[in-house]
Amino acid sequence: MKTLHANRHWLVALTGSMLLVGAAVGLADRKPADQQAIRQARDLSTAFRIVAKQATPAVVSIETTSKPKVMEEAQLRSPFGGDSGLEEFFQRDPQLRRFFEQQRRFQQQRPTPEKKGMGSGFVIDADGIILTNNHVVQDADEVKVRFSDGREYIATDVRTDPRTDVAVVRIDVPKGSLEVLPMGDSNDVQVADWVLAVGSPFGLATTVTQGIISAKGRVPGINERENYLQTDAAINPGNSGGPLVNLDGEVIGINTAISSKSGGYDGIGFAIPINMAKWVATQLIDKGEVDRAYLGVTIQEVSSPIAKQLGVELGKGALVGQVFKNSPAAEAGVEPGDLILKLDGKTVSGPSGLQDAVERLELGKKYPLVVLRDGETKTLTVNAQEMPADYSRENLSQQSTSDRAQDYEEIGLSVQEITPDIARRLKLDGTDGVVVSSVNEDSPAGEVGIGVGDVITKVGNQRIRTKEDFEAAMKDANLEDGILMLVRSGSTSRFIVLQ
Repeated sequence: MKTLHANRHWLVALTGSMLLVGAAVGLADRKPADQQAIRQARDLSTAFRIVAKQATPAVVSIETTSKPKVMEEAQLRSPFGGDSGLEEFFQRDPQLRRFFEQQRRFQQQRPTPEKKGMGSGFVIDADGIILTNNHVVQDADEVKVRFSDGREYIATDVRTDPRTDVAVVRIDVPKGSLEVLPMGDSNDVQVADWVLAVGSPFGLATTVTQGIISAKGRVPGINERENYLQTDAAINPGNSGGPLVNLDGEVIGINTAISSKSGGYDGIGFAIPINMAKWVATQLIDKGEVDRAYLGVTIQEVSSPIAKQLGVELGKGALVGQVFKNSPAAEAGVEPGDLILKLDGKTVSGPSGLQDAVERLELGKKYPLVVLRDGETKTLTVNAQEMPADYSRENLSQQSTSDRAQDYEEIGLSVQEITPDIARRLKLDGTDGVVVSSVNEDSPAGEVGIGVGDVITKVGNQRIRTKEDFEAAMKDANLEDGILMLVRSGSTSRFIVLQ
């Protein structure tokens, strides 16, 4: 048996030698084009290695702790539920009253559990300033920063901007002692560019993954301010706040979110463009908050059906759905249905581009705004004013009524006049338009998302002030050609096309 065992090893060794010889012969026999392809692949691998080596000393893991909190009186729960009324009824019994008092004392003594969080970040200033995501450090009582060499620091200052999900963290280190990641220009990034994502997925520090830029200008509905870079570089929980780096070793984005059915990497990740993050971070560092200008409008993209109805170029500009009272846009004379083409002489490529450009305007300064209105180009002047703190939290309620409704079966909805009472309940500024009182979900109206309580203020180029206006506009409308409508839903207005 021992001999057979030895022979087997000899045979394996001999076979391995033959394979090695065969591999060597194969390499020698390869065509020059094949050898060049291999060298190029090795060059790319070397580039990845160099970038990773340069980046990792400036990338950090972030651990957060939210300390236990004692429940406030308003948070204490009744065994019967807060709105049942049963507790008040049983309070008349002395024994039960003592029971409820004991329950409250027990809940007050039982604090909420300590919460732990994790994420990533990267150094942007050698004196101890780190860039990360707001959602990584938000509401944390303690933020711990750990470097790849094992050094740990407790943050001395945390400043956040929830609108963009950007945050800066300061740690106390000797002046100029940290390695810094250089920042690139996210406007120069092109689809299919190679990128590396660096961070601490699932708490595994100093992890590097590679991929490409899959798309630009994504608006997945994660934050208030969005213009994401999309990448297929593996991003997982814990990567948030880490850098997305190009082959020059420059940060072009902050890894922020994933689109996933599994909760892990599914090939679609989103990164905040570094140009936006730099603008936010600079203000957070200098002032502790972000000052933004605003127009005071709701806007949407020009889809193919809307472009056809308006006779404009697909994807060009940003379409105004609603203009808020006493806003810079209202003062400038912007109207619903205007297509914003240029701001300060720069072409508007879509809603996210317009939003980004408006917010960076210098407060108190006036700027030319070019709009397309009813086929004619107009130049308005808008005065950049500071965005109110509660501007984006405006939330108008929707209610409906079916009195004196008129049916339009072909498009699948019923409408009625807006009375002063309806305007009050819907929190409308006036009674112009018609309110939708019912919708057939399987109709053209249902398919585009029109809902009960929505207000229709325009059909085609005709403004709707009364039910008669709507009826007259619908006589000339044709579903085959498409019916353009301006519809207000709650606090926002949007253009839709029934077809």
